[in-house]
Amino acid sequence: MDSDLDIATSNSLVRSARMIRRMRDIEIGVISDTHDLLRPEAILALEGVDVIVHAGDVCTPGVLAGLEEIAPVHAVRGNNDRGNWALALPESKTLELGGLTLHVRHQLHGLDLDPEGAGLGMVISGHSHRPKTAERSGVIYLDPGSAGPRRGSLPVCIARVTVDADGVTPRLIVLEA
Repeated sequence: MDSDLDIATSNSLVRSARMIRRMRDIEIGVISDTHDLLRPEAILALEGVDVIVHAGDVCTPGVLAGLEEIAPVHAVRGNNDRGNWALALPESKTLELGGLTLHVRHQLHGLDLDPEGAGLGMVISGHSHRPKTAERSGVIYLDPGSAGPRRGSLPVCIARVTVDADGVTPRLIVLEA
C-alpha cells in the first residue's frame, strides 16, 4: 500500500522551519479527483491523519461524508463538482494547519495569487490526475494525483504531508487499486 514514488522523498521537498509558524506535529491527508469513488485503499492510506484536504472533483457529497469518518475535511470545488451541494465548496481555500500555511485550488492553472508573496509554504492542486511534488521559490507544490477511477496508465494516488520539528515532508502514496 505505501509504495511511495521516488520524487516524494527528495530532501529538497523537506521544508525548513522558517515557513512554519507555531509549529506543531500534524499529519495531513491529501486526496483529489475521486470522481464519486472512495476506494477502500484510499481509506486505509488515510487512516491516522489529523485532517484531510480534498483538492476537488469530489462529484458527490457521499465521498466527503466518507472522508469525514476518518478526519475533519477541507474541500474545494472542482470542474466536475455540480449541483447545490457543490456550491457550498469554495473554488479555493487558504488554510493554516500545524503552522503550515497552504492554499488549495483544483486547477493550478487559475492560481490568482503569488504563493511566495502570500507567505505560503504549500500549494495543493488536483485536476491533472498526475501525482507530483515540486518546490519553486521556497513553496512546495503538491498534486496528489487521482484517487478515483484509473485513467490510462496513470497511478491511483493520494498524498500525506507530515508537519513536524523537521519541517514539511510530502509523500505520494500509490494505491494498489
